[in-house]
Order: sequence, then structure tokens, then C-alpha cells
Amino acid sequence: MSVAELSNHALDTSAIVAVVGTGAMGAGIAQVAAAAGHVVKLLDNRPEAAAKAVAGIRAQFGRLVEKQRMSADDAAAASARLVAVERLADLADAALVVEAIVEKLEAKQQLYAELEGIVGEACLFGTNTSSISVTAIGAALKRPERLAGLHFFNPAPLMALVEIVSGLATDPAVADTLFATAAAWGKTPVHTRSTPGFIVNRVARPYYGEAMRLLAEGAADVATLDAVMREAGGFKMGPFELTDMIGHDVNFAVSKSVWNAYYNDPRFQPSLIQQELVDAGFYGKKSGRGFYDYREGAEHPEPKSAVAQPAPADIVLHGRSAAVEAIADRLYERGVAYTWGEAADGRIAEVGDAVLFVTDGRSATQRAAESGIANTVLIDLALDYARATRLAVSVAHSCWAPGAASAVGLLQAAGFAVSRFGDVPGLAVMRTVAMLANEAADAVNQGVCDAKGADSAMQLGVNYPKGPLAWADSVGLPAICEVLRHLEQFYGDPRYRVSPLIQQSVFAGKAIHDR
Repeated sequence: MSVAELSNHALDTSAIVAVVGTGAMGAGIAQVAAAAGHVVKLLDNRPEAAAKAVAGIRAQFGRLVEKQRMSADDAAAASARLVAVERLADLADAALVVEAIVEKLEAKQQLYAELEGIVGEACLFGTNTSSISVTAIGAALKRPERLAGLHFFNPAPLMALVEIVSGLATDPAVADTLFATAAAWGKTPVHTRSTPGFIVNRVARPYYGEAMRLLAEGAADVATLDAVMREAGGFKMGPFELTDMIGHDVNFAVSKSVWNAYYNDPRFQPSLIQQELVDAGFYGKKSGRGFYDYREGAEHPEPKSAVAQPAPADIVLHGRSAAVEAIADRLYERGVAYTWGEAADGRIAEVGDAVLFVTDGRSATQRAAESGIANTVLIDLALDYARATRLAVSVAHSCWAPGAASAVGLLQAAGFAVSRFGDVPGLAVMRTVAMLANEAADAVNQGVCDAKGADSAMQLGVNYPKGPLAWADSVGLPAICEVLRHLEQFYGDPRYRVSPLIQQSVFAGKAIHDR
């Protein structure tokens, strides 16, 4: 069978899969394929590396049996399907060759060019590259139509997402077959075009970039920013602990690669703070120091919370937004009295001299000046105000100290730990979610993926609590658009320009997922 005769069916389990490069990622992919029923041939240019990988995978199957996640018979059968080989010629009968070698274009091109003279015409090539253009890899091949990206996430046996990346020359039937094969292996594949960062490594940039900008502006310290993103935003890890875990050498290199690939678009501009960490060799956990200090005896900093304030006597809530409804319920559960008002200017509460609003991308000081409400206090977005344990707030420079204390007391009475930020536009969660949604919208608008694929990729590839486009739809696209416009106006920075897809969706009055 030739590539031209492929259907969108998964490769049959009788098809041999080859994995070249047996580091953590290559071994993980081999484990997935063997568990799915394929004979898997492993090859590495390091002596004995393939054999060690086979032994490691078999040990992993054994641990799955101990945890009752795999039967002993299935583990034995999967282990028997693993074969370490020593030469490219040993891969002649492979139906799919997945490479997980060094991230260098020339090395990948050379590997597949050599394989073209060895494997059959129907053999498919699946590169696991996370950052190199699939189109560029294919340019060195006689038949680039057989090549597509098959991008797993680490650790491959556990992470559900696989990006199926089509280069300019990729035959759609090849991409469809790899999509179906990944699904048959128990993964959740998404289609994407070969553009810098594909989906996940592109759309995720603001999660790191905005946090480092907030740090540079003195909004809060790293422990507090991380806590807000976890406890209000619902993210598994804050941006600073996450980049420490990834490694700043790796994370900065990806940020710089995407920025360079987009001809220095300010949306992807790397952080000078992170550059300094890399220059110092402070790569994070693996080096002992990053944003946090992991050396023996080092103290882990705690997030900063406002000093406890008494519950205010006169609380007036306004509107029926998610934030107001949750605050009302939380106050009621704690026996704190409040009344309802009918102000129509977007405020969510009045307490003492203070008036509280959810951030709209302006600083509290700007909003106070433009509204004439001197005692303006802003609260951040939360994934779920009913379940959040912490909220960030900012206070206008014109706000009296007793008013700010009353606002903090209200939120504490509702059961929130309160982190007072410097008066930065958009605070943390709102600013980050707006930028994540904006980047995902641009990826959809440019045909990189569809809306469902963008959201699935971010939830499955990096464990976001909600797909950024679905999150934007739930917040309201007009509100997201307003936040981005205010950020762009405040900073004078095209980094915050609104995606055409978001603008058009607002004009049409439709959610992105409804378009």
C-alpha cells in the first residue's frame, strides 16, 4: 500500500512501529505503542541506550501490574513486543517511524533522508518535534508528503494530548491516519498546521509572559502571584513554580524561538527577568535555584495576605454577576448581613467609603479618575468565585486607607484570603486569561486549529482548568475585548491588540464556540 492509498483508519496493530531516540520522550512513546498492541523497534545512536530503554519500559509495565492498572498477561505481551535494534537497516519493515532525537533541524532531516532509502513506500514518518517546522524537516525529503508531526507531551504514557502537525507538503491522508492511530492508542489528538509553537507552545506563552511582566512591574512577589493563579485561577501550578519545574533554559529557549519565528512580534517577547536567570545558570529545580530556592535548608516563601480586618457593618451588593452571586452566598453561609442595591455602573459592592468593581483592564487609579469614584477597589477574575480561596485586589491611589480596609474586610468576611497587588492594569487572572484567549483566538483565526482543538490542547497538554476560548465565552467576549483594549491603551503596546476573531465575534454577538 502506498501513501496515496491510505484511509483515515488507524494503523493495524500488526504494523511495526519504530522509535528513533530513546530518551524519556522516545521511551514513553514506545511504551504507548507497545501497550496498544504494536511490535515496537527502538533505536538510539548511544551504545546500549535502546536496550536500557526496553528494560525501563518493561519495568514500568511491571509497576502498572503492581498498581493493578494492567494485567500480568497484558504486561508480558507488551514487554515481548519491545525490540532493541542497532542499525537503521533494522527498521526496513516499519510502517511508522517516530523520531524523538535532538531538537536540531539538520539531524532530523538527515535521519529521515536516510530512512527514505530503507523503509517501504507506505511507511509513515512522525516527528515528535516540539518547535521545529515540519515543513522545513520535510523539505529535505524526496517524498515529504509522508511526514507529519506526531507531538506527544511528557510523560507520554500519562499525557492525553497528541498534536498532529501538517506541514505544507503533508498528505492529508497521512495526518488523518496518524490522528486515528493516536486515538486508537488511547490519546486525544488534535489537528494543527505547522506554525511556530503549533498550538500548545504558542498559546501558552502568555501564561509565563504576563506573570513575568507583573513581577517586573512590582505587582506582587512570585509566591503571591503563584498562589493567586492557583487559588483564584484554578491552575494546577503557578507560572513561576511551573517554569522552575520545566527549566528556565528550556522555557526561555521556546519563548525566544517562537518570538524569533514570528519576526519579533511583541506578543511573544521573552522576559529579561528570565534571561537573567538563564545567564546565571538558575534553571529552576534541576539546578537548585530559579524563582525559588531549592537548595537544602532554603525556606520556601509564603504568599502575602492582607492583615485581617473586621467584617464591615454596612455591605451593599449590586448586580447579578457571577462574582456578586458567589460573594452573596459566601456571606450568607457565614452569617454576615448585607443588602442589595441597584447601581448600574458595574460596581459589585459598596462598603464603608469603598466601591468594588471586577477589573476591566484599567488600573484602579485610572478607573477612579475616569469615574469620579475616588475610593475605587478592583478585584481579580476567578475561575469560580464560589470555590476560590484567594482573590487579588488593587486600590486606587486616591482611595482612603479606611475604605481599602473595609473592602478587604468584606472579602475576608466572605472567606477569601486577600492579596493586595500594586495597582497594575488587569491584575493577574483576568489579564492572563484574556491574553490566553486572545492567542488561542488568533490561532483559530489563522487556520492553525479550530476552537475545539485549541481548548482541548490547552486542557490536555498543559492541564489548564478550562479551555481559554470557552473561558472567554463564559466571562463574555465583550468583557475580554474591553480588557485587552484597556491594556493596549494603557501600555501603548501592540502586544495586547485584540484578535480579529474576538472582534468579529463581539460584532456578531456570538460566542467563539458558536461561530
